[in-house]
Amino acid sequence: MPFEHQRHKPPRLLDRPRELIVVCAPLRSNVNLSRLVRTASCCGIDRVICTGPARLEKRIARDGADAIAIESHRTLPPVLAALRQAGYRLVGLEQTTDSQELPTYRFARRTALIVGNERTGLTPDLLALVHDVVEIPVWGLPYSYNVATATSIALYEYCRQWPCG
Repeated sequence: MPFEHQRHKPPRLLDRPRELIVVCAPLRSNVNLSRLVRTASCCGIDRVICTGPARLEKRIARDGADAIAIESHRTLPPVLAALRQAGYRLVGLEQTTDSQELPTYRFARRTALIVGNERTGLTPDLLALVHDVVEIPVWGLPYSYNVATATSIALYEYCRQWPCG
């Protein structure tokens, strides 16, 4: 039986809303933020928290630009403190000492995934505030994935572990 192309297949329904929030350190590129928002929307995430200027490129973010609530804050430490108080597991996405490899990490359902700046990553002051740090193995050069790509990989892994929400 041949495969039949199904363009714009309807999204899967979740049994419950996702309890995953993406939190961004100040990103250098609106393109990266827009790609990240598009992926987050595909994953059924409804909230992204940003710092610094957060402007979406609608042609890149597509429907995600309208489907996700984008919050903008001046700094992250008070945001992370509030998320911790609300019961979120704060998980940094970064290459560090003692970070856990993403394929073996078990996400809590209620997670805030914190992603860093394209050049500087997550700064020491932010790393001091997270519960866990996960990293994605790299087998070639450059030494790390682009921030939007890395976030997409981490979001997919979370969704694989929590497929129904």
